[in-house]
Formats: sequence, C-alpha cells, structure tokens
Amino acid sequence: MLKPKRIKQIQDYIMEHNTVSLDELVNVFNVSKNTIRRDIQELVEGGEIKKVYGGVTAVNITTLLSFNDRKTRNRSEKQRIAKAAARYVNDGDIIYIDSGTTTLEMIEYIKHINLTLITSNLDFILGALPYSNLNVISTGGVLERKTKSFASIKNTDLLKAYNINKAFMASTGISISSGVTNSSPLESEIKQIVVERSREVFLLVDRCKFGKHALMTYCNLDEIDYLVTDSMPGGDYLEYAKQNEIKLVVADE
Repeated sequence: MLKPKRIKQIQDYIMEHNTVSLDELVNVFNVSKNTIRRDIQELVEGGEIKKVYGGVTAVNITTLLSFNDRKTRNRSEKQRIAKAAARYVNDGDIIYIDSGTTTLEMIEYIKHINLTLITSNLDFILGALPYSNLNVISTGGVLERKTKSFASIKNTDLLKAYNINKAFMASTGISISSGVTNSSPLESEIKQIVVERSREVFLLVDRCKFGKHALMTYCNLDEIDYLVTDSMPGGDYLEYAKQNEIKLVVADE
C-alpha cells in the first residue's frame, strides 16, 4: 500500500475509534511499529491527532448540535459570509442550498432573483415560500430534526438527474487532511452527490470551522471551487488554496 493511502486509512481508523494503541495499529495495518510511529508523527504534525501513553487519540472532533443551537452562534459572521456568497448567484441559475445555519442566511440576499433552488433544508423551503420567483425543489426524504433537513438514501437517484450550476455547501468542520466534514451520516451521501453534480462548488464556513473535523468526510478540500469565510485563514490554507486553484473569498466587515 502506498504511504499516503496508508496514512489516510490510519487517520480514518483513529477518527472512528477515537483512541487506539500503537500495537492495535500495527496489527490492523500489518506494518512494523517503527512505520506506525513515523506515520503517526506526520498525523500529529497535522494537528488533528495527539499522542497519549501507549497510543494516540483524535482531537478537535466536532459533534452535531441542534440546528437552533447552531443558528444563534456567530450570527453576524454567518450573515456576512452568506451575503458574500450570494454575489455569485445570477438570474436563471439552478443552485443547491445545503442544510446549514450559514447557507440559510442566503435567503435574504437572493430572494429577489429568478432562480431554481434545490435544497434539503426545511427552514429554507419555508423562507422561500413568499417569493414566487424562487422555484423550489425539495430533495424529500425523512426529516432529520437536529439539522431540520430531509435526508434519505432513496432520494440520491433524483439528485443525480439534476444539472446544478452552483452548490452552496455547509460543513461542521474542515481541514486539509480530513477535508470537508459533516456530523450526520444521513446527510453525507447527499452532499457527496451534490458536489459531484455541480459545476461550481462554494463552501461557506466561518473561522471557527478551520482545523476541525466531524464524523464523516463528504468531499476533499480540493473539490471546492470557492471557499467563502469571514476572516483570512492560516498560511497553510492559503498555500493549499493557491496550489489547488481554490478562490478564497473573505466577507466584508
């Protein structure tokens, strides 16, 4: 197995089990303890795994809070990010609005545009109701109450049929090594398909999401075309964005 692939699998294993011993990693991946130590050191330097006595543990894991709890946090930053992202929406676009408290704020800035909106978020559907110029398509499925979104493995075929101009995505946490992550397994498959089907992908995240990860990765960071945030990220993210031709958009104060 190539080293980068092995390190990614080791990282995923640690994230899934939270804390593991070095001996366990040696047995699972069938490599020497020295190899495991070297691989672990690379992950430790990435800042998402730390050493503990006899093994390693995951750090910066973000759990899923209720939609209403998240909605009140950093509200002004989310509004600025949403406003900045909305500038890229044009008349006649077919866009996907992801379920998230930042993407929800976009309704105020696009409600006057003639659009087709595809979304899984209940609050966004209700917010769009008064505006006849917004043609709303719901993904349907089972209501996930914590996220106020519809999620079901049965509606993925429907999504695959849509040609989406622009997708405005949310995330529980992002990092260079773990990519764009989400805490809800029910939503992750839908998010993956949306990223694959969209001509341009916009990721809307505030500064608190950087360097954190949640349960599942739904796409790699290099699959994003625009990274929209409220403040300039660290140098490692700036370099990564430059290398992978990701346009960084920092919202106005």
